[in-house]
Amino acid sequence: MNLQTFFLQPFPSTESFPNLKITGNISRNANQLTICYNLGGDLKKIAIAPPSNAPSRKHELWEDTCLEFFLSIKDSQRYWEFNLSPARHWNVYRFDRYRQGMQEETAFEKLLFSVQNQADGFALALDVDLDKIILANQAIEVAITTVIKHRDGEVTYWALTHRGAEADFHLRDSFIVEL
Repeated sequence: MNLQTFFLQPFPSTESFPNLKITGNISRNANQLTICYNLGGDLKKIAIAPPSNAPSRKHELWEDTCLEFFLSIKDSQRYWEFNLSPARHWNVYRFDRYRQGMQEETAFEKLLFSVQNQADGFALALDVDLDKIILANQAIEVAITTVIKHRDGEVTYWALTHRGAEADFHLRDSFIVEL
């Protein structure tokens, strides 16, 4: 097992950010991927949907607060985008190459993950079996990201690294976690 911790940074902007801290860890054991996000700080300024009693696959989750990660097989142009909403809605998209050939990944019929409210934030944890999309012996590269929607409508973009002139989670230079 290869456990790595992370700390996300906001995309540089002239706007002020609420007192937020986005941390977590990611690991891979055989072909089981586990990712845990912790969002802490002044969450009163953040638009966070309450957990749904009927979580489902939904499109355009990135238009609201959404925890995400991008996964690729090392040395391949194909990659997947996983979107996880605090409301427990989700989606997975497959791309043939940089922002090309986007399709809903039908190998996943559901993603089960937990969302736990805490005194000063919330935690989201996902365990996903990657056997449906990659082989256990294939090395993967991951970009860990988050979209934060503020109650005033402003959106900020958080990632391990920002390699472009604009916030762009799809840039392969940002897939810096190797598992």
